[in-house]
Amino acid sequence: MAKMTLLSENNEKQPPSQRETQDFSAHTPMMQQYLRIKADHPDVLVLYRMGDFYELFYADAEKAARLLDLSLTRRGQSAGQPIIMAGVPVQALDTYLAKLVRLGESVAICEQVGVPAAAKGPVERRVERIVTPGTRLDDGLLDERADCALLALAPGAGRRTPHFGLAWLVLSSGSLRLAECPAGDLETWLARIQPSEVLWPQDVPLPEALNGLCISTRATWQFDTDAGRSRLCAQLGVRSLEAFGADDLDRAHAAAAALLGYADKTQGRAVAHIQELQVERSDDTVLLDANARRNLELFATLRGEPAPTLFSVLDTCRTAAGSRLLRQWLGAPPRSQDTARARHAAIAALLSGALDTVHARLQGLADLERIAARLALRQARPRELAAVRDTLRRLPDLAACTRCFGDPTLDALADRITLDPAHGALLERALADVPALNLRDGGVIGDGFDAELDELRAISHDCGAFLLQMEARERERTGIANLRVLYNKVHGFAIEVTHGQTDKVPDDYRRRQTLKGAERYITPELKSFEDKALSAQERGLARERALYADLLESLQGAVAGWLRAARAMATLDLLAALAGAARTWNWVRPELSALPGLEIRGGRHPVVQTQVDRFVPNDCILSPQSRTQIVTGPNMGGKSTYMRQTALIVLLASLGSFVPAAQARIGPVDVIHTRIGAADDVAGGRSTFMVEMTEAAAILRSATPQSLVLMDEIGRGTSTFDGLALASAIAAHLHERCRCHTLFATHYFELTEFPAHHPDAVNLHVGAAEHGDAIVFLHEVQPGPASRSYGVHVAQLAGMPAGVIRDARHRLARLEQARDAQRDQLDLFGMTPEPHPPAPAELLRLRLCALDPDALSPRDALALLYALRDAAREA
Repeated sequence: MAKMTLLSENNEKQPPSQRETQDFSAHTPMMQQYLRIKADHPDVLVLYRMGDFYELFYADAEKAARLLDLSLTRRGQSAGQPIIMAGVPVQALDTYLAKLVRLGESVAICEQVGVPAAAKGPVERRVERIVTPGTRLDDGLLDERADCALLALAPGAGRRTPHFGLAWLVLSSGSLRLAECPAGDLETWLARIQPSEVLWPQDVPLPEALNGLCISTRATWQFDTDAGRSRLCAQLGVRSLEAFGADDLDRAHAAAAALLGYADKTQGRAVAHIQELQVERSDDTVLLDANARRNLELFATLRGEPAPTLFSVLDTCRTAAGSRLLRQWLGAPPRSQDTARARHAAIAALLSGALDTVHARLQGLADLERIAARLALRQARPRELAAVRDTLRRLPDLAACTRCFGDPTLDALADRITLDPAHGALLERALADVPALNLRDGGVIGDGFDAELDELRAISHDCGAFLLQMEARERERTGIANLRVLYNKVHGFAIEVTHGQTDKVPDDYRRRQTLKGAERYITPELKSFEDKALSAQERGLARERALYADLLESLQGAVAGWLRAARAMATLDLLAALAGAARTWNWVRPELSALPGLEIRGGRHPVVQTQVDRFVPNDCILSPQSRTQIVTGPNMGGKSTYMRQTALIVLLASLGSFVPAAQARIGPVDVIHTRIGAADDVAGGRSTFMVEMTEAAAILRSATPQSLVLMDEIGRGTSTFDGLALASAIAAHLHERCRCHTLFATHYFELTEFPAHHPDAVNLHVGAAEHGDAIVFLHEVQPGPASRSYGVHVAQLAGMPAGVIRDARHRLARLEQARDAQRDQLDLFGMTPEPHPPAPAELLRLRLCALDPDALSPRDALALLYALRDAAREA
């Protein structure tokens, strides 16, 4: 379970006047500066820049030393107490930040912004940004193939039942989304969004669904509906949110107020690159709750490993943005069949043309999406801009290649990839061919871009020739053959003479440094040149910093276009990856139908087929005439694989991919439910059976005629009769009341009588063949019920001692004889169930119909009104 961190903003509850009156006068000037900064950021670690280190002090130092295994030191005193401190090198900042963020910590980066030479007292410092688990931007802190989402939740109650407003932001891409959901659906939304950090009102109790997540509490007043609506309009440059379909989402507006305010604060500026808004609604996508994602092994195996999974099989994307988009498509397949059909058509076009050329054009492109986001926040680094420059050079060829397929979807992507060449031309002129890794090292701006910088560089570049000339003159003048004129960053320019030659040193040499085997000197001529050269170097670096800042500002107009192009490239990359999977594994284009049900011929499991030499394909037909399949057969026979592959084929078809089958027709699907496997919840105090029943109850409450439900061995966690009775009742409820499409795997052979009593249900079994005492699993799904369970055979394959196997066979034979002797078996499905009590809404209707309003006194009418209100709430 992930660490749960509470990051409250106590300083926002404290009036500014109280913070300002804190007395730091007893401390040294530098510690006064630090303590004022720390007072404004009491709940985060403050990294305070001092030269080549970021230092932490007092409690922050002790905490960081524990988390990062740093050495604690005590240097000097302030206010009569030793200064406890720990530090990390500037060059290693990303490494330490990554570890702190993984531990759920937030960190304020306090930089030196003043000029040391001009400072009177401590150099001016300020917090430039705050790095939190949900606002990471640097590549070193991010998984390049997964989004980092910051989610704000605004709880509310009112028009129906308790519900939540959701607003979430991926800062590294500028993606902003809103939604609202009932309280009961919150876990499904959390499973879909996978937030790295959740903002929550500090005065409201946390719901159980947030356990294990990184929580940052914010002042409750920040979750303000009107402020959120105004901020969204200002952010998007509109007067109304109606065009986005977001005008009536009051609680989502409240969440957005806290979300955008938090993003601004952590970045130290407005997040201007967020210029688009999407509203997500439950009926827009095929819903997958946390259980379905886990049981279908979309992103992690049941053991928690990243492969083999559906994502790992499909992810042959050439760009990181394509991989991130694949996660989004897998986690939220569109319910709109038109969207899926357009993607199917694009994949078919790619397969019919130069798919390998598209792959080659995409290979090696920069992560334009994330670099554009960092550019908007003025955090883009020189080599990132150089990567963008190189990518912009290649985009015309990529766009032309994309247009050659003649597909409307691909043509639209090519249009978005085509950009204004002006910004690319600016990068070509401004940047060096291979800019330095860091701006502070110089060598970022190219020669010829700025005359002043070129002049200053010329002075610095002449140093080498001057030093060689001076070295030759001084050797001739002094007669010291091994004399050297050199430079280092610490001591500057010097003339080095070995100890054996120091008696030949002229009178105008002044000692600068003594080494073990030599002396270093300075002369008036060399000192004069040093002043000129070092001044030129310092002024050149300052000029380069100014030019780079101007370049970042000049490129702000390119951010929106670059983000659109980046998303188009990601879509193209993903479609090409899906086309590649279809070609590699012989997948086919599915037919999407408006008629209910599905028909899969020769279906295969998309992951298992990549792990075995030979996969046995199977058909699956779910229609109005066969809505429920009772699947029996031995363990290891392939029941779970058959069920999972059916769900995965539906999922792939819905997201717009080709599918692993010989033929597939898929009708409308609104949700995929799974109840597979056994696991307890020790921390929550729930047994395996309790977890199983809780999950099954959730499915029974929410399944619809368009739902696909997978039930695997339900009821096995309790006694045989209890489990059989529950399994029978659950199957009947799904079939008769939910009327959904159900694959119901079971070892209860009594359930094979289900189709005899329920029209539109069928028996299937996975085949097995016996050879003596051995068994061969055929992995074929065949009509009719299984004849045996083969549990003893499976135990033998597992290595059970031979004596135990013999004993089990004897006991099994006696049990089967006793069963056969008992002819009057209990008919589970012949019994008439008790009639269901009227629904609460029906009770209300009957009660109202029985009323005589004229016979009610005012007092009785008021009492009745309250009673009806309470009954309506319970309904």
